[in-house]
Amino acid sequence: MSGHSKWSTIKHKKGAADAKRGRVFTRLIKEITLAARTGGGALEHNPRLRTAISDAKASNMPAANIDRAIKKGTGELEGVSYEEGVYEGYGPGGVAVLVEVITDNKNRTAGEMRKVFSKHNGNMGEIGCVGWMFEAKGVILVDKTGLTEDRMMELALDAGADDIQEEDEGFQVTASPSSLQAVKDALTKANVNVLSSRVDKIPQNTVVVSGKDAELVLRLAETLEDHDDVQNVYANFDIDPDTLPEAE
Repeated sequence: MSGHSKWSTIKHKKGAADAKRGRVFTRLIKEITLAARTGGGALEHNPRLRTAISDAKASNMPAANIDRAIKKGTGELEGVSYEEGVYEGYGPGGVAVLVEVITDNKNRTAGEMRKVFSKHNGNMGEIGCVGWMFEAKGVILVDKTGLTEDRMMELALDAGADDIQEEDEGFQVTASPSSLQAVKDALTKANVNVLSSRVDKIPQNTVVVSGKDAELVLRLAETLEDHDDVQNVYANFDIDPDTLPEAE
């Protein structure tokens, strides 16, 4: 990260606190249900569902919960009808913010998103106002214990990854979304400890924020993350690590 931390890193660091609030299971159940509804319940034909179930198992979700979510998605069990949505806008310091939601009421969620942006010195804009700044990338975080950068580079690139970066907690491997599962499987087969894997929206450029703007933009991002309908929050701010609060 070249001495700075971005929102994807912050979210990884705050994962333990997020789990304590029960947010992880809620998000995963929504994702599994929607993935099954849009792509069917057959794992071999539904990459999105495979990824969602893999994430659920990594978060120690009981198999019964996973099965129930799939059946609600396929219509075998009665369930809520979810829709996906994207909201875009700007935060303090001109930071671009992209929010992905799964909701049962888009009108309600849109109003609530607008209020959150406004309350935290931001401004929600039209669809497309910042989305072009972000590129979908598969991101894998691995434990670097016992691994050299050269060895990690060899394993990742041979598996089809685009790049790796060394960070405090491990190596970050990036790949195309279509290659994500294959790269993860290859690393696991090589006995690399994969901490997390997901498709993220990576900003093509970043905005350095500090002082009051840094505090405000972190507050905006965390408030959005805490909303029941929000699945992912992406932003292009770059903050010095000393500015970051300690994870709970």
